[in-house]
Amino acid sequence: MKNLSLFILILLFISCSGKQEKEIEMPFSKSDFESVIDGKTTQLFILKNKSGMTVALTNYGAKIVSIYVQDRTGMFADVLLGFKSIEEYQEYGASHGAVVGPFANRIANASFTIDGETYNFPVNNGEACLHSGPDSWYRKVWVYKENDNSVVFSLESADGEFGFPGNKEVQVTYTLTDENELKIDYEVTTDKACHFNLTNHSYFNLRGEGNGDILDHILVINADKSTPVASSAMIPTGEIADIKGTALDFTTPHKIGERIDNDHPMLKYGSGYDFNYIINKAEGELAFAASAYEPESGRYMEVRTTEPGVQLYTGNHLKGTETGKAGKAYTKRTGFCLETQHFPDSPNQPNFPTTLLKPGETLKSATIYKFSVE
Repeated sequence: MKNLSLFILILLFISCSGKQEKEIEMPFSKSDFESVIDGKTTQLFILKNKSGMTVALTNYGAKIVSIYVQDRTGMFADVLLGFKSIEEYQEYGASHGAVVGPFANRIANASFTIDGETYNFPVNNGEACLHSGPDSWYRKVWVYKENDNSVVFSLESADGEFGFPGNKEVQVTYTLTDENELKIDYEVTTDKACHFNLTNHSYFNLRGEGNGDILDHILVINADKSTPVASSAMIPTGEIADIKGTALDFTTPHKIGERIDNDHPMLKYGSGYDFNYIINKAEGELAFAASAYEPESGRYMEVRTTEPGVQLYTGNHLKGTETGKAGKAYTKRTGFCLETQHFPDSPNQPNFPTTLLKPGETLKSATIYKFSVE
C-alpha cells in the first residue's frame, strides 16, 4: 500500500509538471531562429527559473523575444511584443526587444562634435538620427556565451560604423533570477572618444502580447521632471522642466489612457506619450524608475536602473502592419516601452549629463525588469 501511494504521488508530480510545460508552450521553436546573416549564425536561447518564468533571447540584435510570466490565477502569458522567426524580425521592426546602440533615441541634425571634429549619422527621423539609424546594432549578429541562468552577447563595432567614432567593444548580459527579475548589464569600451546611450527597446503588454491595447495599465514613474520638446520633431530644448501636476506626471498612479489624449502640447507633439523622464535618484544609483500594473491579470512589472532617465513610449505609431507571435496585428497603443537611458540628444545639450566615453574608460550600466502578481 505504501509503494502504491508513492507511485500515485510520482504520477501526480509528473502530471503537474507536464501541465506547467503546456502552459508555456511557445508558438515558435529554436529552428525558427536558426539562420545565417552576414555569414554569421543566429540562434535562440531559453532561460527558465524555478517558478516557471521563461525568457527567450536571440543573438540577432541581442533581442528579448519573449517573456512568459504568470497572472493571478497561475496562467502564463507572453508579455513582450515580438515575432516568431528571424525572417520576421528582418521583415518587420528589428528594434523590437533589441539592444539599441551606439546611441539610442534622437540626435538632432544627425550629428555631434567631439574635440572640433563633426561626425554625421544616418537621417531616419525628420532631420534627426533615431536609434543610430535604420541598420544599427539591432540588425547585427552578436557573439554569444551561455551560462546556467544567463546569456552574454558580445559585439565589435568598427571605427566609423554608422558614422560613430572608435573601435567599440560591447557586452550585454541577460540574467534571469529566481526572484522573477530579468537583469540587463551593459559594458562598453572604445579606442576613440564617442558618445554612447544604450537601451533595450522592448514593448510590453502585461495582459499578453496581441491581447488588446495598454490603455488600462496603471503606471508610476519616479520622476518630477522631464526634458521637454518644442515640436513634433521630438528634439529636447535643453531645458529641465517640472511636470508635477501636469498630464505628464506619473508620480502617483494613473492609467496610461487616462490623459493620453489631453491637450497638453507635449502629448500633441508625440501623439501620446513619447518622452524622457528624469528619475529621482542619485547619479549611478541602481534605483526604482517605474512600474506598470495590469488590473485584469494582476501582473505587475517594476523597473530599476542605474541610468538617469527612462523614456515612456506608448506605441503611438504602431500601424497594424506587423503581425505578432499570437497572430494579431500590432496596432496603435498595443504595447508600451520603458526604455532606461541617458537623455535624448545629450551630445548636443551641454545641460544634460554627459554621454561621452573616452579611451581607457568603461561604460557600465544595469537595468532590472522584475515581475510579480498583485
